[in-house]
Amino acid sequence: MGQSRRVRVRRVYDPVEEADGSRVLVDRIWPRGLRKDAAALDEWCKDVAPSTDLRKWYGHDPALFEEFGRRYRDELRDAAHAQAVRHLREVARHGPLTLLTATKDCDISAAAVLRAELAQG
Repeated sequence: MGQSRRVRVRRVYDPVEEADGSRVLVDRIWPRGLRKDAAALDEWCKDVAPSTDLRKWYGHDPALFEEFGRRYRDELRDAAHAQAVRHLREVARHGPLTLLTATKDCDISAAAVLRAELAQG
């Protein structure tokens, strides 16, 4: 099974599914209204999240998603982000990985960009 099939993106607020495998929150900010004990996370990987400046610039505006993706992929190549990406690739090699985000529309989220980046490695 290809790695891209083993990496999913879901909302952190959605119920846990058996197919989730390792559940990793990839947002820099803790999700509003979610108790830490209710999140059912395996880890919180803040270091892979977009910078605060990039996140604020984007604002989840669908018209900006393509440019956001380009800028975020550039960020993923810096030292701190790259180490986090390598870690997530390693997690995905050992079984299913679900990237969790609080974003309402997962298709235009940083987690979707990250999933595509992980699929390339």
